[in-house]
Amino acid sequence: MRRITIDPITRLEGHGKIEIFLDEEGDVANAYFQIPELRGFEAFCVGRPAEEMPRITNRICGVCPEAHHMAATKALDALYHVEPSPAVKKLREMFYMAFYVTDHTTHFYALGGPDFVVGPDAPAAERNILGVIHKVGLETGRQVIDCRMRNHHVIKMLGGRGVHPVAGLPGGWSRSVAPDEREEIEAIARQNVEFALFSLKVFDDIVLANPAYVELILSDTYSHRTYYMGTVDAQNRANFYDGMIRVVDPDGREFVRYACRDYSQHIAERVEPWTYLKFPYLKEVGWNGFVDGKDSGVYCATPLSRLNAADGMATPRAQAAYERFYETLGSSKTNGRYQPVHLRLATHWARLVELLYAAERMLELVQDPEITDPNVRPIITTTPTEGVGSVEAPRGTLTHHYRTDENGILTAVNLIVGTTNNYAPIAMSVKKAAQSLITRDAVITDGLLNRIEMAFRNYDPCMSCATHSLPGQMPLEVVVWDVQGNEVVRLHR
Repeated sequence: MRRITIDPITRLEGHGKIEIFLDEEGDVANAYFQIPELRGFEAFCVGRPAEEMPRITNRICGVCPEAHHMAATKALDALYHVEPSPAVKKLREMFYMAFYVTDHTTHFYALGGPDFVVGPDAPAAERNILGVIHKVGLETGRQVIDCRMRNHHVIKMLGGRGVHPVAGLPGGWSRSVAPDEREEIEAIARQNVEFALFSLKVFDDIVLANPAYVELILSDTYSHRTYYMGTVDAQNRANFYDGMIRVVDPDGREFVRYACRDYSQHIAERVEPWTYLKFPYLKEVGWNGFVDGKDSGVYCATPLSRLNAADGMATPRAQAAYERFYETLGSSKTNGRYQPVHLRLATHWARLVELLYAAERMLELVQDPEITDPNVRPIITTTPTEGVGSVEAPRGTLTHHYRTDENGILTAVNLIVGTTNNYAPIAMSVKKAAQSLITRDAVITDGLLNRIEMAFRNYDPCMSCATHSLPGQMPLEVVVWDVQGNEVVRLHR
């Protein structure tokens, strides 16, 4: 049996590799999306004061620290039994929308977008942000950089730091918004709306106008019928900051709807020996392997998943983009809602619909008179016990679960992040793409291997976020070398 290894895989956060095994005939017998890194945040946070978690866990990732900061802060709300005021919730959500705009911009133009803007078979040296700018022009490149710069300015202004925010408090936020800051943020939010509309136009002009790209999106190679997860508001519209977690089945029917504190009643996790990531699945369905369909407990949590789980968007232009997305991809309505789209490469388009929603929602929040309320730091007098907080990270539903003693010292920590939710469908997508693209007569080119990488890249996975702990005793080897490069000792567990 012959092996093809893609190592390292590219344009993702963290580290990973793909192992493809061919049978004697040259066809793909199996493929593994393998994560060799382990960071252990769930373990080394135990024993720390709980109020440090928003500042510790945002070090998990340099791309989405704001998501961990917000989930940790909301977990502290529950832990200390305090309900944030409406002003605090709006301030936090506005901060979070600025983050969403930067993150989705990064993925479309720098990580996933090059496969379409530059081309899946273009030389590897050109499939990057510089290749995108060369293709679409310097003016577009300037707009991308300006978008990230102005929103990181807002993140620093509201969050206290430019990369790893420090503003989250139990029941509150460390600073309020001054009237002059509100005016500045409003101007930025208006620019964000225009940039999101511009990005959707880029997708129209470069991707949807190219028959080869449309054929790629519509192909069965990148299609899976799974359950879909996303947070929704009371009207079942997508929401990134707060709401109920909703799961729909492959036909679009609601399977379960629950508050984040009840996640353990509905989600279980499985361990495989060949990776450090865990595989969550729906408890009620059960684990039946890496397969599609209603009888499989595998679910997806991505921008596409959030759109599939929702009945619509809560802002007008995003709702129009949402409807066009489903109509263009041929989705029909049943009982007033669109049937799920199972085309995983359409996730890139869904991400731009979400970009527009985040920009519009940011503008709504900054125009709310309550946004400048100075009373955002409540005094906490309750005894902490246990708390769960969740948000929709750009890569999927993010859950933080903490338990403490009476002094607020952590005794247990569990994190289920967006990429962890998606690990099973990512593994399935990689295997299906490999089996579809590599046949006994195929010539293995860089472009072909990149098309296999595209199967995971549309999920925008963050392996740094997803690798934390394993139950039981983890296999471990430590090797100590002296300065001359000689092995001093080798320890095994």
